[in-house]
Amino acid sequence: MLHGIIKGRIDLSASIHSDGFCFYDGLVEAGFAKRHRIHHQDDQFALDGNHINGIESFWNFAKRRLARFNTIPEASFPIFLKECESRFNNRHGDLSRVMLQSPRRNPLTT
Repeated sequence: MLHGIIKGRIDLSASIHSDGFCFYDGLVEAGFAKRHRIHHQDDQFALDGNHINGIESFWNFAKRRLARFNTIPEASFPIFLKECESRFNNRHGDLSRVMLQSPRRNPLTT
């Protein structure tokens, strides 16, 4: 099932970075270009410059942020997740400044 989900959303030419979870086995055989596997259970957190710490950090941030809303309608989830992405990508800056500058860079047109 996981292979079907991945194959339907990720281009076969992509390099996949994952942990050692067994469900990711066979992705190269399924046609993906390359898979970089990080074995956290062996205290491995990076290998040849490849790591998954960034995505793990994002999902930790997103889960904590989204937990504040007891329920999120399925149809609204993508926009909530996009907000989490924006907050995560600007977490070290002044978010209010970023939000005020955004309409100037991307004005609404009629």
